[in-house]
Amino acid sequence: MFDWFHRLMPQSGDFFSLFERHSAACVAAAEALAKLTKGEGDPVKLCVEIQDREHEADEIIRQVLNEVRHTFLTPFDRGAIIALIGAMDDTIDEIHACATAIELYDFSDFEPEMKEMADKVLGAMKMIDDGLPMLRDVARNGNDLHRLTAQVVSVEGEVDRIHDRGLKSNYARAKASGDTLRFMVGREIYKHLERIADEFEDVANQIDGIVVDHA
Repeated sequence: MFDWFHRLMPQSGDFFSLFERHSAACVAAAEALAKLTKGEGDPVKLCVEIQDREHEADEIIRQVLNEVRHTFLTPFDRGAIIALIGAMDDTIDEIHACATAIELYDFSDFEPEMKEMADKVLGAMKMIDDGLPMLRDVARNGNDLHRLTAQVVSVEGEVDRIHDRGLKSNYARAKASGDTLRFMVGREIYKHLERIADEFEDVANQIDGIVVDHA
């Protein structure tokens, strides 16, 4: 008989744990991608690992969206929660897209710039993973979060520069060898790696927006 009263009582979902679980999936996918570009381990298993982590992240974002709909009290504005988890999901989706392209084209001739970009992606994902628990107390951790997000944005700029350098190298190599197909496939891999950086920059911006609103 008290069901109606229970439904009216303030409720707060555990969004922080969901953010952190999603971030752990992103880090695991980025680790697999970095190994893939370096030729470490079985490429088939690494692609499967990335796909599994992407599916895990999809399930987590569904839980977040369900919590947003059914939670009376949320730690941040609902729009900020949706924007943050959406940016995180876009990041792992692009990691998966990169791995899919690698698998589709049976690509294994990774250039040094590709490996460097993948390492930068992994580093940025670890920084975000370190920062997300600090959202549990934005007021106290606001300055640290602001510095962390600035570092992540800086990494995105580094990835852009490596991307440009890598494209030039890829073009020069194709021109010398006459291997147009190799150039096109390489350009596709570079495109996905650069897009991952764009997505993790958006994650950093979403976190920084929360800091501005709540610190």
